[in-house]
Amino acid sequence: MTIGTTEAERRPAPVRQEPEKADAPTRAERFSALAQQHGALVTLVVAMVAASLSFDTFLTGDNLENMALSSAFLAVVALGMTFVIVTGGIDLSVGSLFALGGVLAAWGSQYGTAVALLLPLAVCGLIGVVNGLLIARSGLAPFIVTLAAMLGARGILLAITDEGSKTYLVDKDSFFATLGQGSLLGIGVPIWITVALFVLGAVVLRLTRFGQYVYAVGGNEDAAALMGAPVARTKITVYALSGLCAGLAGALNAAWLVSGVTILGSGMELEAISAVVIGGTLLSGGFGFVSGSLVGVLLLKVIQNVINQIGSLDSAYQQVVSGAFLAVVVVAQTWLGRRRRVL
Repeated sequence: MTIGTTEAERRPAPVRQEPEKADAPTRAERFSALAQQHGALVTLVVAMVAASLSFDTFLTGDNLENMALSSAFLAVVALGMTFVIVTGGIDLSVGSLFALGGVLAAWGSQYGTAVALLLPLAVCGLIGVVNGLLIARSGLAPFIVTLAAMLGARGILLAITDEGSKTYLVDKDSFFATLGQGSLLGIGVPIWITVALFVLGAVVLRLTRFGQYVYAVGGNEDAAALMGAPVARTKITVYALSGLCAGLAGALNAAWLVSGVTILGSGMELEAISAVVIGGTLLSGGFGFVSGSLVGVLLLKVIQNVINQIGSLDSAYQQVVSGAFLAVVVVAQTWLGRRRRVL
């Protein structure tokens, strides 16, 4: 023993511990993330394989083209809805805006293609801006604001069409009609437009500063504001975008049908929300991607087509199956989200 050594000096020096490093994602975490992001795509592939094995007419060119065309209009609406839901909002007005856009486009087609396209975009986009202003500046609930807009847009539609008794027709030989009924490389023009819009939407949401603001507002609005994100402007923009998409979808649908049908759009807002949620976007906001919404639309249309192929089932079963499927997806998303937080 060394003379003059204290008890503390004789104790072994404690082992210095390095600060803990963040562990790499576990296999379970990676599986949960992949299931949330690509579960709808896997389900779509399985459903299409099963349908093709069960029905000889499912994979025919005519059937696939009809499914793609009918999906195109809902997909454009769902694109705008994706931005809204990622911010944690909801837009119940898109169904009425879709119908209003179609009627305005059919009426404006007599003055040329430019009017047929710009008029519904201007009116529906303006209604979207008003929705965004009331939600962002006045602090009103998105559900109430967009519900009021849904009723108001439907009222404008009825006023334009004399309570629905007047139907505006589109000249079949006009360029505007070509946007709905024409084809390029054997694929309908509305499908090309939809694909282009989704590519643009994916770039905007994932690769631009505005897209970062959208995710930030949906993830935590207060934190986004503290970081300097323009919360109010972002909300106004996404609702304006939703209105523009609904109006454009209605215009393309009018060009496809060569008429402005007043009874369309009823329940479309629920279909769009279902497609977005099925595609992996969280209703609580902060997580989602436009490609998933496109997959969700296609999956809903495949389910509807399979029910039509069966023939013995009433069309009401489409809504039953779609509702049940949506419930399963929401439960699965909730479970996966909790599992990722626990892990």
